[in-house]
Amino acid sequence: MPTGVALRDVREQLFDAAERILLRDGQNALTSRAVTAEAGVAKGVLHRHFADFDAFLADLVRDRIARVGQQAAALRGSAGSGTVAANLADALTMLFCSIAVAIVGLVTARDGLRARLRAAGSTGVPVLSEATAMITAYLGAERDLGRLAPDADIDTLALMLIGTGHLIFAGRPPGTAPEAAEIRTVVSTVLVGVLR
Repeated sequence: MPTGVALRDVREQLFDAAERILLRDGQNALTSRAVTAEAGVAKGVLHRHFADFDAFLADLVRDRIARVGQQAAALRGSAGSGTVAANLADALTMLFCSIAVAIVGLVTARDGLRARLRAAGSTGVPVLSEATAMITAYLGAERDLGRLAPDADIDTLALMLIGTGHLIFAGRPPGTAPEAAEIRTVVSTVLVGVLR
């Protein structure tokens, strides 16, 4: 990149490059040099915008967590429409076909990143914690609408759905999903006895 050329949305450009590398090549290929090369920018650009590579990765994780928040609003808005199982199956597919599985692996593998996220107030496993909250809020809305049993333990159901969803998607190539029928079967099985 020539000196003096203004970069627009450089943070997002770098985040998108990192996401492509994670999905294509995995976390071991994710380096500052790889990110800047993928983004098509000079090597020093990343370090002009972030204190170090872990600071960059922490901001990447927080940015992708914000996307889970957007998905949560859409899922909660779907309460009362369609079927509960279909809504949840779609939400799990959207979540786990995104960068979520790769982010979990990245956070697990990098001690410095985990420490930085915890210091900033992150609890649990980033992305999975927010996804669990998303599912819990949706199940609560459906319970309030009478589509789930009034005594449904939505916290446990959300943990089961996120844990099972992560296991189903984690062993697959990034961006690929199991058959939709398999996901719906898992969701329906978890919800047995609470659907109305």
